[in-house]
Amino acid sequence: MNKSAYIKLVKGSAQTEVTLADVKELLVRYQHMTSLTGQQLDWDYQAAAFPYTIEEQEQDDVPYLVLKGTEPHLYRGLVIGVSQEEDTGTPYVQLVLPEQATHGDLAKGNEFSKYIAKQLKAELHLFNGRIIYYNPRK
Repeated sequence: MNKSAYIKLVKGSAQTEVTLADVKELLVRYQHMTSLTGQQLDWDYQAAAFPYTIEEQEQDDVPYLVLKGTEPHLYRGLVIGVSQEEDTGTPYVQLVLPEQATHGDLAKGNEFSKYIAKQLKAELHLFNGRIIYYNPRK
């Protein structure tokens, strides 16, 4: 598939900058929320809602997160990085679907990007090119 979704911190966003640690913290919080939901339902909801392990990696001094699927026949993985646009300096989070990604990865990528964008009150550019504005606009 090899597509990308972007979460851009624009005017009105909750933060003016974002780090990889911030993104990892949001993903851990998402896991915690789903585990609490699972306790209420008496079901291992976290395993279904977040079927990945989080690994920190680095290539050419550029750190990124790799979400590796725990069920390879359904979920293979996602890559998450943080950067800034060169021309405007707008910070963004990028979620990448690698070549071997499945449709399950695409669905989870959309779900995670919506969650992160909503928490950051950011502008979300989805994998299909559509834009969702979570930032307050007037």
